[in-house]
Amino acid sequence: MKILIVDDDQPLRSLVSFALRQAGYLALEAENGQQALALFAAEQPDLAILDVNLTGISGFEVCRRIRAESSLPIMLLTVRNTEEDEVLGLDLGADDYLTKPFSPRTLLARVRALLRRGEAAADPASGRTAVYTVGDLALDVEAQSVRVAGGPPVRLTNLEFRLLQYLLVNAGHIVPAERLTQHVWGFRGTGDRQLLKQLVHRLRRKLEHDSSAPRYLFTAAGTGYFLGPGSPGSSAG
Repeated sequence: MKILIVDDDQPLRSLVSFALRQAGYLALEAENGQQALALFAAEQPDLAILDVNLTGISGFEVCRRIRAESSLPIMLLTVRNTEEDEVLGLDLGADDYLTKPFSPRTLLARVRALLRRGEAAADPASGRTAVYTVGDLALDVEAQSVRVAGGPPVRLTNLEFRLLQYLLVNAGHIVPAERLTQHVWGFRGTGDRQLLKQLVHRLRRKLEHDSSAPRYLFTAAGTGYFLGPGSPGSSAG
């Protein structure tokens, strides 16, 4: 598996690359956003690890451009442990967020978790059906995309895919927020309600013609979320 590491801190980049190579991965190194995008286009890596604070093209912008073309897992690195940065990264399509300093052991655990989930989403032999359908929603597991009312496929990020898949399996039933966060961010414990709310908002924009008046993805106030016909007390919040 090829992993793209993008960081302008050369010692840290070398340390990350060494840890990945020791674990059996092929490490591709870039020191800025321009190099990162060139390597991404040429090598088509299986996962990208991006430092947020790059000179020139920022890690956020690199994340946005990669996500526009691919659903590969993306991990962001930052020295700033702020909710605003994490929410922005998730909105741009990142799948994980790791704050510096971190241990190689923690990094490798995160990498393995992201790659396992990516493989499970793309492998029909993993035990999942190839397509989940509820009403006129169709989730294609192999392509990691969703069709709404027979429209064109819309690509989903790994987080969006895991959220929608779990809601589809439980269609018509309210799924508590705690259970959703545990499923989506399982390796991070119980997750975070605010991050889940942001992820639901992002997914709703892909599913709904008018996200302020949803037809598919509803909020059960104070409880969780569900897919299916609306009911009294459900909302777009």
